[in-house]
Amino acid sequence: MYTILIVDDEPNYLIVLQDLLEDEGFEVFTANNGQEALHICRDTDLDLVLTDMQMPGMGGMELLTKIKEETPQLPVIMMTAFGEVDKAVAAMQAGSFNFLSKPFKNDELLANINKAIEHHSLLRENIRLRNEAKQRCDFAGMVGKNRIMQDIYSLIEKVAPTSTSILITGESGTGKELIAKAIHSNSKRENGPFISVNCAALPDSLLESELFGHEKGAFTGAISMRKGRFERADHGTLFLDEIGEIPLSLQAKLLRIIQEKTFERVGGSSEINVDVRIITATNKELKEEVDLGNFREDLYYRINVLNIHVPPLRERMDDIPLLARHFVGKFAHQLSKPDLTISEESIAFLSSLPWEGNIRELENTLERASILCNNNKIEPEDVQPDIISSNQPELDAYFNIDEIFRPDIRLPDILNALEKKMIVRAMEQSDYVQTKAAQSLGITKSLLQYKMKKFGIKKKAPVH
Repeated sequence: MYTILIVDDEPNYLIVLQDLLEDEGFEVFTANNGQEALHICRDTDLDLVLTDMQMPGMGGMELLTKIKEETPQLPVIMMTAFGEVDKAVAAMQAGSFNFLSKPFKNDELLANINKAIEHHSLLRENIRLRNEAKQRCDFAGMVGKNRIMQDIYSLIEKVAPTSTSILITGESGTGKELIAKAIHSNSKRENGPFISVNCAALPDSLLESELFGHEKGAFTGAISMRKGRFERADHGTLFLDEIGEIPLSLQAKLLRIIQEKTFERVGGSSEINVDVRIITATNKELKEEVDLGNFREDLYYRINVLNIHVPPLRERMDDIPLLARHFVGKFAHQLSKPDLTISEESIAFLSSLPWEGNIRELENTLERASILCNNNKIEPEDVQPDIISSNQPELDAYFNIDEIFRPDIRLPDILNALEKKMIVRAMEQSDYVQTKAAQSLGITKSLLQYKMKKFGIKKKAPVH
């Protein structure tokens, strides 16, 4: 039900219009002056205001102006005396949706009201969609609508323009470097370089040279001067991933450059000044490393002015459908497979897995599935995770394949036959309880349901 406010100082006019509009199914409020109308506008969720132009005290034009100041999207239709064309034009210029000259026909009034309300409904829908859009599903290359991710997006927007040192924590594969890049791209340094270095990927003997550079002849093999990552990141951002792996011998030098913005190349004596924002990341509990004596406490507090913790994928499972479709779209482009899709069954199956490798594991799984799937459609059988266990016995030690299968039988036929028989056996032994059957087979319930559908296996044994 739409709500309309009628404003007119003539009581009879109010009664006639109220009866007419209520008969048409509208909820109607009335006011006999502009001040009373303004109070109703502030206290009521209205869809339209229908007001007379000439009223004592606050007139229609003043009321229109105040309404547009407070709720600019609320449509106002002005009612004017016959011949007041100049006032009607002024009302339209001030934001009136339309004007009607008294006396007017009921059909004319209703047509204008319906048109104004339809316009208002579209405006409100656009506002709603914009508000929903604020709950972003993607931000600077990151994908996720989970509440935790929304909080991270907001935090990035707040801290990016500052020069604050940021420590990003989280398990491997959660996207810590993406967050560092998002901070850089939303900062005043966005046009400067973003340099990344994985401190765990380099041996201690090379890490110092990689970070700070070296002079010619500084060590065997240093045949020329080489700038380090700090110099290359000047006026930009340096991202130190796995900061917890930096040896104590380098931590003092790193602390100095953070505090004083100066350093010396390996084998050099000249001080070099740089303007670099440092963002660090780790999958370790650095405070524990401090307590164990593996990480300098003063450095820890220098890099951990603000902490952004990235949740593991298992804590944001509601994002898996978004992430899956995002990666499938990415690989569809990379592999020149414009028709590549993923089934809902596959997404449901992906949503049931633990993803110990987090987003990186999910991305790798979908990349492999995008390459190997049939008919450009990813099905649950295409997204099986890599399960390797050294504790499981090698089945081929128990049988001779030549004694069991004829050489002319194709591998897909063998696999399908084995799968079907094992599923039927598991269902029978579990009294057709799918959860138990899936557990005994070592697969998820969603994958079991997919395979039962594939092989035409009924959910319950028929009763004879």
